[in-house]
Amino acid sequence: MKEQKLSIETDIIFDHLGLINIGFASIDHEEFKKAAELIWMTSISNHRNNIYTIGNGASASIAQHWACDYTKGCKKGGLRPRVISLAANIPLMTAVANDISYDDVYSFQLDALGQEGDVLVAISSSGNSPNVVKAIETAKSLKIKTIALTGFSPDNKCAQLADISLHVDIQEYEAAEDVHQAIMHMIAKYIRNRNKVTI
Repeated sequence: MKEQKLSIETDIIFDHLGLINIGFASIDHEEFKKAAELIWMTSISNHRNNIYTIGNGASASIAQHWACDYTKGCKKGGLRPRVISLAANIPLMTAVANDISYDDVYSFQLDALGQEGDVLVAISSSGNSPNVVKAIETAKSLKIKTIALTGFSPDNKCAQLADISLHVDIQEYEAAEDVHQAIMHMIAKYIRNRNKVTI
């Protein structure tokens, strides 16, 4: 019997699904819980600390999405997460990039706004973006807790520097970004469930 050849679109769908499944399976459950608990504790704290999100390209979009979903979707039942995307202030980012360096677009903002007790969520598929790495270093100097969402090599700089590493074992940007976005949604579900909140 002649083997039927799959279509290009079917190959792409099944290949992408396979990569995403690998990514989900590679998430360290203990690290996920640590990240979710940190976000939850910061969201109910009377100290009103901020959660900053950063990334480049599609990861910047996830950082923006994080601020949107948590500010609106998690502000219930005692949860009041203060999530600020440092990728949102385009004029400031371009001023820093033009006058100082693109490597400083996030570390400069953290140095101006951050304080002990805040949290930085750093999203970088490669885990080696210089501006994200520098932001994590700055955060640590300010006693800001750090969570890194990365892909590709588990030995990337962000994963090594961050207090909590949510690494996904995916070797391409598209699927890694999809799983990072899912992690963002799953942590939102976790903190709402932790607080027995539904939307």
